[in-house]
Amino acid sequence: MNSNSIQSRIGSATISRSESVVAGELINFSIAYTAGYFGIDDSGSIKICTRFATDMGRPQFSAPEQPNYVSIVASNGATLEYRFDPKDNIRPWDKTIYIKIVKGFFREGDQLHVHYGDPIGGCPGMRMQTFCEDTFELKVLVDAFATYQYVEIPKSPVLNIVPGPETKWVMQLPTMRRVNESFRLQLKSEDRWGNPTDKTHVSFKLTSNLPVNGLPQEINQDSQNDGVLMHEGLSVSSPGDIYIELRDSDNALVCRSNPLRISEDSELVPFWGELHGQSEETIGTNSINDYFAFARDKAGLDVIVHQGNDFQITNEFWEKIQIVSKQFLDEGHFVTFPGYEWSGNTGLGGDRNVLFFREGETIRRSSHALVSDLSDLDTDCNSSDALFKSLKGTETVVFAHVGGRYADIQSHEVNLERSVEIHSAWGTFEWLLEDALSNGYRVGIVSNSDGHKGRPGASYPGASMFGAYGGLTCMLARKLTREMIWESLLRRHHYGTTGNRMFMDVRVLLNKPGSSFREDPQLGETDVENTQVGIMGDILQTEESEVKIEIEIIASAPIEKLEIRNGLKVLETVRPYKKSELGNRIRVIWAGAEYRGRGRETVWDGGAKLVGNTFETFTPINMYNLEKIVRQLDPTRLEWNAVTTGGFGGFDCVLKDPRAGTLTIDTAQVNCTVPVAEISFQESRIDAGGLDRHLRLVRLPDKNPHYQMSLERIIPLTSKGDNPLYVCLTQEDGHQAWSSPIYLFN
Repeated sequence: MNSNSIQSRIGSATISRSESVVAGELINFSIAYTAGYFGIDDSGSIKICTRFATDMGRPQFSAPEQPNYVSIVASNGATLEYRFDPKDNIRPWDKTIYIKIVKGFFREGDQLHVHYGDPIGGCPGMRMQTFCEDTFELKVLVDAFATYQYVEIPKSPVLNIVPGPETKWVMQLPTMRRVNESFRLQLKSEDRWGNPTDKTHVSFKLTSNLPVNGLPQEINQDSQNDGVLMHEGLSVSSPGDIYIELRDSDNALVCRSNPLRISEDSELVPFWGELHGQSEETIGTNSINDYFAFARDKAGLDVIVHQGNDFQITNEFWEKIQIVSKQFLDEGHFVTFPGYEWSGNTGLGGDRNVLFFREGETIRRSSHALVSDLSDLDTDCNSSDALFKSLKGTETVVFAHVGGRYADIQSHEVNLERSVEIHSAWGTFEWLLEDALSNGYRVGIVSNSDGHKGRPGASYPGASMFGAYGGLTCMLARKLTREMIWESLLRRHHYGTTGNRMFMDVRVLLNKPGSSFREDPQLGETDVENTQVGIMGDILQTEESEVKIEIEIIASAPIEKLEIRNGLKVLETVRPYKKSELGNRIRVIWAGAEYRGRGRETVWDGGAKLVGNTFETFTPINMYNLEKIVRQLDPTRLEWNAVTTGGFGGFDCVLKDPRAGTLTIDTAQVNCTVPVAEISFQESRIDAGGLDRHLRLVRLPDKNPHYQMSLERIIPLTSKGDNPLYVCLTQEDGHQAWSSPIYLFN
């Protein structure tokens, strides 16, 4: 007897709540399972499963007064044994409450009652997932015959999860437009977890630092806008750097846009993309159509790519990926590429993002692990070496990626693997770039989200294992067309950020013309151009022993520091302020990871104590999980719960006295006591093992007005091997950006 023949008689389930649920809200509800014709045999069991992507509170059964308490009873008095396991079922339905009948059995009609957030003992509720989903499903599976062979009931319970009220406003502009070229302003209201929300009705004033044609004086945001308002047809008549401010009726600043550079006639224009995320057809949330629509209509992206895990992509879904990608392609307005994530085990090469220039290519999976149709098994490429071999001669770009599995880039193909992804919602992974440079690879830098929560381009990490806000890649192209964006990816003309939108221009100037190679000359003959200028991603050969590097930054928040790097070496750290400007503000940062794999999370729970001084105020940095916060216990003590996954978090604190007393930091990784007077312009760093795990302290100005940085330096070149020149920018708000290296050699 197979599962299909018994499914209609395996039982049913109902849910006590029919109304919509606010994302992240504490609620209680019950699921009632009613046994079908077969009942459940002694030692049979039930699983109630949710998706891997969900960050609903972790069910617990031992503390009825605490959040996320779950009680479970059988209507017939059968004795039950139950547990929660985050990985007790086949993906994507990993997260499982397992309920076993250990004494007794179920007849038809007997019921199992599962109370989520049961208030009977004082539980405030089950914390729902922090992101929106039309059909948040609690999948019920039944092992009626005690064989550990589960059958899904015909219809599992679902909840509709909607955004909460607005707590934040985000205003976006393009990063560059030419004089008199039309552009649009996007205003988005977000709830406290980062979901676009229509639960608002307000009017704001708009002001700009330079005249903007068509900019209204007032803008209205209401529920009819679905949380996002687009204002088209703006332009600027002369060159300059623009920002627009949103102010309320009391003229208080609500938010400030990202910077917009107006150029007289720039050849290349920055376009923003999310090149890596997933939908519910694999391991993400909401449909692939929702994924593309969110990117275009809510995140305001220029470029989007869907990247499902290959071993979950059926032939039917691969066809749909290509159809939807083509449907959303709108040359000049919104560019898409078909693609997938090759998801091989790290020992066989690890994760790679595969992007195709056009539809119609063959998906070459790492395996058919969750694909039952084996008719195309011969197209599989079980190792990255086999993948690279099969893709030769196709119009394909590959990125190395760090996710659950991380890429081992000892396996590499120069003409395919153009870049490495060093930031995503999983964390920050500069070590992947360092691996590439150590091996002599000439790769660019991309940042994306690998988001699983249905918000490509605005991918908040929520309250689960994801440790960072999702990144963005800024591609420099002549036009917003598939052909021109592809050219940008091939030539590494792009920079990556941790999700912020800022202007970055990095170039080198040669005294005498050198050779600029269209393709990596390691591949053999390629087109060569004589030039005295190289931009990010270029490969240049020069006879000179030194070059001039020019760097221009317009950040989306005040700048903390800029590092100028040659490969693995930091040549200089530039801060936009002088030592004489330092004040009472101290920055405390924790950073790093346990190791490269899935268990990379590093716990930084701890506290800070002042002796002989007091905390006036504090501001958290990179702490997006609202359940992991910094708290002030009294004027001399702070405490926090925090996790890093390769990136950094921390806080700024303003002290009453700039130099008095001592500061003690006590965390799970580092314990130290430092005289406040010794915290200065140069960072103090305490290493803590692991993967670049450390604590650092630095003093900042009380106010930092520096959003822009323009500088040039003379850089001596090493005569042997490559000189990969690039920069890493860190903003005060915790966001970072990396330019793709310019590769120079003699």
